[in-house]
Amino acid sequence: MSADASLSSRGMATAAIQAFDWSTTPLGPREEWPVALNTIYETMMASPFAMCAGWGPDLTLLYNEAYVDFLAARHPSALGQPISQVWHDVWDDIHPLIARAMAGEPVHRTDMRLVMTRKGHPEDTYWTFAYSPLRDGPEVVGFLDIAFETTAGVLAGQRRDAAEVSLRDFNTALEEQVAARTRERDSIWRISPDLLVVINGEGYFEAFNPAWTTVLGWNDDELHGTPFADFVHPDDQAATQVVWLDAIERGIPAVRFENRYRHKDGTWRWLSWVGVPDSGKVYGSARDITQDRAQTAILNERTEALRLFRDIVQSDRSPILAFDHSHRVIAFNQAHEEDFRRVMGLQQRVGDVLPDLFPPEQAAGLRSLMDRALAGERFLIVQAFGDPGREVPTWEITYTPLRNAAGQVTGAFHHARDVSERARAQSELAVTQEALRQSQKLEAVGQLTGGVAHDFNNLLTVIKSSTDLLKRPNLTEERRTRYIGAISDTVDRAAKLTGQLLAFARRQALKPETFDASMSVRALADMMGTLTGSRIQITAHLPAEPCWVNADPSQFDTALVNMAVNARDAMDGEGRITITVAAVEQIPPIRTHPEQDAPYVAVSLADNGSGIAPEQLERIFEPFFTTKETGKGTGLGLSQVFGFAKQSGGDITVDSMLGEGTMFTLYLPRVAAPMQAVVHEEPDALVDGHGTRVLVVEDNTEVGTFAVQTLSDLGYVTVLAVDGPAALAELAKGANKFDVVFSDVLMPGMSGVELGQEIRRLYHDLPVVLTSGYSHILAQNGTYGFELLHKPYSIEQLSQILRKAATSQRRKRTKRN
Repeated sequence: MSADASLSSRGMATAAIQAFDWSTTPLGPREEWPVALNTIYETMMASPFAMCAGWGPDLTLLYNEAYVDFLAARHPSALGQPISQVWHDVWDDIHPLIARAMAGEPVHRTDMRLVMTRKGHPEDTYWTFAYSPLRDGPEVVGFLDIAFETTAGVLAGQRRDAAEVSLRDFNTALEEQVAARTRERDSIWRISPDLLVVINGEGYFEAFNPAWTTVLGWNDDELHGTPFADFVHPDDQAATQVVWLDAIERGIPAVRFENRYRHKDGTWRWLSWVGVPDSGKVYGSARDITQDRAQTAILNERTEALRLFRDIVQSDRSPILAFDHSHRVIAFNQAHEEDFRRVMGLQQRVGDVLPDLFPPEQAAGLRSLMDRALAGERFLIVQAFGDPGREVPTWEITYTPLRNAAGQVTGAFHHARDVSERARAQSELAVTQEALRQSQKLEAVGQLTGGVAHDFNNLLTVIKSSTDLLKRPNLTEERRTRYIGAISDTVDRAAKLTGQLLAFARRQALKPETFDASMSVRALADMMGTLTGSRIQITAHLPAEPCWVNADPSQFDTALVNMAVNARDAMDGEGRITITVAAVEQIPPIRTHPEQDAPYVAVSLADNGSGIAPEQLERIFEPFFTTKETGKGTGLGLSQVFGFAKQSGGDITVDSMLGEGTMFTLYLPRVAAPMQAVVHEEPDALVDGHGTRVLVVEDNTEVGTFAVQTLSDLGYVTVLAVDGPAALAELAKGANKFDVVFSDVLMPGMSGVELGQEIRRLYHDLPVVLTSGYSHILAQNGTYGFELLHKPYSIEQLSQILRKAATSQRRKRTKRN
């Protein structure tokens, strides 16, 4: 383009900029522009240098005619547009710099590279520019860009630098070619990994390559002018001398001659030589074969070891047999051949399918064992194999996979031992032990029966005597009240005795709740002082954090009291009891049980009493076993603790030393803190039934009749059913006639639990109250959500639980209606 054309073009650009309608942009009409913006605009338009500005929140673009060349095809549409849209292709590069200018910081860059698309394709461009903040008063409202494109100069410099690099590379390549020609003359001599040497006619080193230093450690000064024989092993001197004379005197080349040369560190290396005589000298080449000879030695050792192993296997008196993946015999020793003939009456042969030689009932098991070994498993089993018509010995067999060098299983072998005598001895021992266990069971049952009979006969004596005295005429009211009280107290003692027996047998229906063991111990510790007496000091060590357990709190308190009473008696009423509660993560091994890893709460009660003799430790939890004098203990206290611990999912340990004291530790599973429970107020005892309708279900005629009469006397309306089906038939006539069902648990056919579940299914709102003196179902699985009244029960307890159930049923009906 000519200078005139360029001026004409620039003039057109200026005219277009000045004619632009700024009212269509966020800047508005020029006559409304602030003074600062007009000043910048006039400055740019008068400047011969390329300038642009971004003004306002959108950084609206203004520029002069010198800036048009930078925009190329973007002009004139770039006027009044946000600068981020105009320069979208380089915005990621320039935006951080513009942001700094808008923050009030001047920014300058020299020869900054920007990839722009100005003429329809992306191109590398280089710029030197300065961004200056523009203010309208104290506030920065835009920025001014004064720019120079330096693309041509930068590219010219790059081409110049590239030419200089090419020239340097050419000179370097030329120098390397000259050096390569120089090295080529002796490359073979110097870079060869083999030891190259020239030995003169007198046997001295004349020339040698660097491999002598690499392989044997000797440098040039140590080798030059030295006889080669000085480095040869003494045992190889004679043979080496023969080969040397053949070469130097008779011109016979040495091929694959091996001898040992001394390394500088004092060790010896094996070398394999080729020596060629020429003009009174020997030109030799040697290769280090030390590693090869070592591997050969190892191979020889393995071969010898294999031969030795074969001899050992053959001499082993235990049967050994190898087989492949088809269960075919591939090898066996003499002992296996003899034993196979003895137990099977057959000659063992290589290639036999081993399981096919055994009876079908044994073949399947043998094939399964062989497959385990062929799958890569090494294991030991004890099993009987043999011809039932001859003898069937018991074998202890070790199966081992056979693997190749790649680790793949190619077969397996078994190593067997006849352990029939040991098996017979173990069987006889097991029979003897079972007989002993049965004898111990009978002894325990006898002791338990005797203890129960003794205690219950004592209780029945009190009851019988009291009833006889009540029959006497002219009995005063004071004596009548005393005899009735004796009967009532004795019944309570009998119920407690039954409860302790059920607790030991883990047949008592517990009422578990989630409670803090530490709080229970703290409450009991204050009460125990009254129980143990003032001469016994009780100390409790309790953790700061709660120790939550899910157990029957009443049984927990009873267990602690029983342990405290046991400690009191062991100290003869004077001493120290220490109770400790702690959160632990495992139960140690106890009796025959292994260690158990799980969260538990450990409650320990230790005394400094007389201790327990070692021979008695295993019996202290047996019911009615006691070391106390007659009349001073029932022998049921610790059995209750034991049964409660087991039924609650825990255990109990005892550590004792004669003369120093005893510590019992009760372990109960630790649980998470409970949700806030809703407290239900217990109803008062129901003195009058007020017509409450009860369906009584009891298979025992006497008990059922008594219950119906008792409830009738209290004002209840009762119907008696003798079993579960009869109760369901009565309900089918009209379940709305009853407010509550009162059923025994243990009944022939349908149990009380099964009856309650069927009533729950058919008559959702009809409450069921269960009663039981003993039920293994409730002991194992709980009450299934039913109310439970333990036998023996008082009239007050029966009245209270029936009122509670009937009240709940009425509330549900009222809410539904």
